[in-house]
Amino acid sequence: MAARSAVLAVRPRFYRPGRLSPLTTLAIRGVAVLVLVGIALGGHWIDRAGLRDNTDGVVSFLDIVYFTVITVTTVGYGDIVPVSNSARMFDTFVVTPIRIFVFLIFLGSAYSFMLRQGWERWRMSLVRHGLKDHVIVCGYGRSGSAAVGELLERGHPPECIVVVDENAGRLRLAEELGVATVEGDATHNKVLEIAKVDAAYSAIVCPGRDDTAVLIILTCRRLAPHAGVAVSIAAIENELLARDAGASIIVNPVSFGGQLLAQCTTGPHVADYVTDLVTRTGRIELRERVVTAEEVGRSPRDIVGSQIVRIYRNDQAIEVARADDQRLLAGDWIIELIEGKQA
Repeated sequence: MAARSAVLAVRPRFYRPGRLSPLTTLAIRGVAVLVLVGIALGGHWIDRAGLRDNTDGVVSFLDIVYFTVITVTTVGYGDIVPVSNSARMFDTFVVTPIRIFVFLIFLGSAYSFMLRQGWERWRMSLVRHGLKDHVIVCGYGRSGSAAVGELLERGHPPECIVVVDENAGRLRLAEELGVATVEGDATHNKVLEIAKVDAAYSAIVCPGRDDTAVLIILTCRRLAPHAGVAVSIAAIENELLARDAGASIIVNPVSFGGQLLAQCTTGPHVADYVTDLVTRTGRIELRERVVTAEEVGRSPRDIVGSQIVRIYRNDQAIEVARADDQRLLAGDWIIELIEGKQA
């Protein structure tokens, strides 16, 4: 299934497509019916001496074709009947199962191409209706797929993740993880409305181009002013544009990677430690959360099970290492180091 940008810009869909196209599926089922009818036709032709034509007494090839089709699709009209034991046994143990299989193929086709479409639309409407506080990932390239994988590693349920991309092949890879998908251009209001951005907790924007990313941010901010928007920006000069567009968090993998490479010249273990910090599978994990009621009034150094390294209070960052007398307050956000899975 190829991407259809011009059409999807008008009619984007929230869906989980099958592996085969409808036309291919229909062709396969048609071939299966022909093969089954061919088996019955061959058996009747070989044992045509066991059939009797009550009209003219002669069983021709056209009579065999007629009798086979009528027998497979119905129980016959009695104008041509099997009279030998072999012909009757062939109709009983071969043609009857073929009739059942053909009926099931027709029934399955009717379901797939008529009932299923209505069922899928109804099911997808229920899924969309239940979406709330979910995460939208705009772009399923290398950064987007890595972000989805990390979200799943961190315990986000797949049904609370929606991937938006114009490439149907990428969406198929996302669907294998169990997440919902929307095929379309995330810069268009209609596409993000289908993804229910207005009810989303946050959006991750990583389309692969800075100009597209800024447009997606503007669209997100217009439809969901209070949602968090994290964006991947490649050029440093475009970070200010992303900030002005309304991005909550800006990540520049190019500059960050360069800084990390430069830092690694002083020692071989910095990159390994930073990887542990930002990935769920590392030996140590960096986590952000709100202070709990039990922690209010306590010193960050007294919290058991983690090491608090920074406090965010009223949009101001407080370094714990420089504030020995600091106490946690209600509403504070903290960044802490905790033991990872591989520890």
